[in-house]
Amino acid sequence: MRKRIPTLEMVASRAGVSRATVSRVVNGVSTVAPEAVERIQQAIEELNYVPNRAARSLASNRTGAVALVVPETTVKVFSDPFFGSVVQGIAMALAETDYTLNMIIESESNAGKTRRYLMGGNVDGALIVSHHTGDRSYSELLEALPMVFAGQPMEDTTGATAIDVDNVDSARAAVDYLIAHGRRRIATITGPTDMRPGIDRAEGWRQALEAAGLEPGPRFAGDFTLDGGARAARELIDSGEPFDAIFAANDLMAMGAYPVLREAGLTIPDDVAVIGFDDSPASQTADPPLTTMRQPMIELGAQMARQLLRMMDGETPPQLTVLRAHLIERASV
Repeated sequence: MRKRIPTLEMVASRAGVSRATVSRVVNGVSTVAPEAVERIQQAIEELNYVPNRAARSLASNRTGAVALVVPETTVKVFSDPFFGSVVQGIAMALAETDYTLNMIIESESNAGKTRRYLMGGNVDGALIVSHHTGDRSYSELLEALPMVFAGQPMEDTTGATAIDVDNVDSARAAVDYLIAHGRRRIATITGPTDMRPGIDRAEGWRQALEAAGLEPGPRFAGDFTLDGGARAARELIDSGEPFDAIFAANDLMAMGAYPVLREAGLTIPDDVAVIGFDDSPASQTADPPLTTMRQPMIELGAQMARQLLRMMDGETPPQLTVLRAHLIERASV
């Protein structure tokens, strides 16, 4: 026999008050006498009563839910440590609130369904991670829903709130480090050219070489995956262009290049120095351990969630918050 779910009426009966009084306490109204509040809270605990979220949503015009939208493939989301760290930060920031997190992994084929869901009153706000050039409809959603982006949006999203990392300056610092270690022909494996981190980190690489009076080394495009790094490294080897270092726009691509370099008879770091970006857990156990730029991925997610909470409470947070990345020196340089 199914156990009966506690109701507002059952709480009221046990506490010896009216249903309306219980409702006021559950919804945080402060006009109830302290003695009655104490009896109601005791009854709630004894009955293990959980407020009906749907009813509360109708009364407050809030859903109590936040969407995390990731316009990537499922394989990429679950293979790249970046996403797990960002989600961890978001979950930490929401843990002390009543909000639940709904994660949407959005492919091109279900983009319309995602927009309908977000516009349909199912969530109170949205967090957008891994924004691409083709994701054009978010500017329309900004008019209807509080939204925070990880990184500055690629499209014209005037007034959008974003938490970003200093990608250009961080890439410059990485390449400056290679130059300081005597490397003069520095190649790069870029991120996707339809994403802000891919564009900005390539720009930082270019600026560092220009400031040092060095010719840009070979440049090949990757996609922030192990396989993408390996493909770009093979193209680099096959090009026949000389290089003595690689700046990869994330750790996965840097580590994807490792076996390709070894197959070509090159040693790390004697023949080729390699530096990545992220400081993902695997970078520490790579052979050799990967020098990298540590971006605060957990803090990025936490900051996104905190800013969204402020927006949903009617505040206007800064349009752009920039976090700093830091060099982690290991044996690959």
